Amino acid sequence: MDHLWSPWRLHYVTSEKATGCVFCQRRADPATGVERDPLVVFEGTLAYVILNRYPYNNGHLMVVPNRHLPALVDLAVDELNEVALLTQRSEAVLREAYKLEGINVGINLGKPAGGGIPGHLHVHLVPRWIGDTNFMTVVGDTRVLPEDLASTASRLAPIFERLSR
Repeated sequence: MDHLWSPWRLHYVTSEKATGCVFCQRRADPATGVERDPLVVFEGTLAYVILNRYPYNNGHLMVVPNRHLPALVDLAVDELNEVALLTQRSEAVLREAYKLEGINVGINLGKPAGGGIPGHLHVHLVPRWIGDTNFMTVVGDTRVLPEDLASTASRLAPIFERLSR
């Protein structure tokens, strides 16, 4: 029998499941003393960029508007613009950090469309390389990620900071 070590999942499987929106809970709130989630790699004015806690590939990011809204049609023009600009900047950051060969960019609107958090709009950016879908994903229903999330955040946050000046 083969074993895969994925220690980052222990907290998820053993912890009490949070109620409410995970995206709303991950933002910093100076008024209440809540600190920013360490997976947030960039905060804009109306939206932010966060690593996916359960990524498909290393560098899997999400661009999330601050307001809890379910669909693109609900965003104000300035929010829509910032989400689009942060999606564009995220592409540039991922290309520089990982020398990737492609990116899947997607939005799942509603649970039937695959939205895991259907009440809070978010844009996924998943880095891709030729051959990254191997036998582990296809046969073993397992993903192999060579970099832990803290290292990914440390790699990406400085690039976001530099490109945001």
